[in-house]
Amino acid sequence: MASDINDITVNYEEDDILIVKEIDKKILSKGAWTTIIFKYQQWERGKKEYGPDRYTIRRYRKINNQYNQQSKFNISSKEQAKKIVDALAYWIKD
Repeated sequence: MASDINDITVNYEEDDILIVKEIDKKILSKGAWTTIIFKYQQWERGKKEYGPDRYTIRRYRKINNQYNQQSKFNISSKEQAKKIVDALAYWIKD
């Protein structure tokens, strides 16, 4: 794992192929417990191309100067992402 929050990534390589390609990330909270939301694409072997954008929220805990993943929530589609955004916007409106 990473010792610096900026070095945390979801990039994942297997057999010299970047299976999970990170597109972007936003750090939602910092500290001993860190939360990051990632935008990524996954390699589709059958099509030999990257699939649609996906999203994941991950929590990391810093232990012995290393960030270790503790949990994750994968957002399955743009439609689900929009529903999450709409629900949060509704709850936090003033």
